Amino acid sequence: MSLKLAIVDDNSFLIHAIKEKLSFFEDVLVRHTSANGSELLQKLEESHHLDLILMDIEMPVLNGIETTAVVKQKYPQIKIIMLTAFDNDEHIFNAIKAGADGYLLKEIDPQSLYDGIQETLNGGAAMNPSIAMKTLKLLRNPESIKNQNDKEQISLSKREVEVLEQLSKALSYTAIADNLFLSPSTVRKHIENIYKKLQVHSKMEAVQKAKDHNII
Repeated sequence: MSLKLAIVDDNSFLIHAIKEKLSFFEDVLVRHTSANGSELLQKLEESHHLDLILMDIEMPVLNGIETTAVVKQKYPQIKIIMLTAFDNDEHIFNAIKAGADGYLLKEIDPQSLYDGIQETLNGGAAMNPSIAMKTLKLLRNPESIKNQNDKEQISLSKREVEVLEQLSKALSYTAIADNLFLSPSTVRKHIENIYKKLQVHSKMEAVQKAKDHNII
């Protein structure tokens, strides 16, 4: 069974570089590439048989965060990993809030990219160490989050914070499981919960707002 992927980036050189990294793995099939979010949404209208989308953040027409929110609304089964050149705090928070399933940096090596894709498809969350560290910072300092409602929503359990700390040291799920005397699937569950907690309030808010404006 091949993994069906799409890549969205306004830089054709980077699309080529990512395709090259994925070409090492026979079970990965890049179905299509797009230069911006609206191009991707058009292609998804024609066929949405995809497992995962690698999504750039900064793009013209429709950026990665806006696109992620739309894709997750229409095709919640498709996983999305944000691929970015920056580990900017605001971006991370907004991307996770929009429903992104993972967050990796563009200069990632092929094996780590492949592992991140597998991890995400298995219900985990691909997250590179510097991003895990920044997420920790956001959680420890909710003051840096502008929206009051988001602030109130973000409270992680002691265990979830421990898992994030281990993640930020570039440890694998297995190593984290060993260190914290947990099973790897429990570690995966914790990471999933961290993601959910970061976005849950806004999802509810979005639905409420849509109802208020008779969109749904």
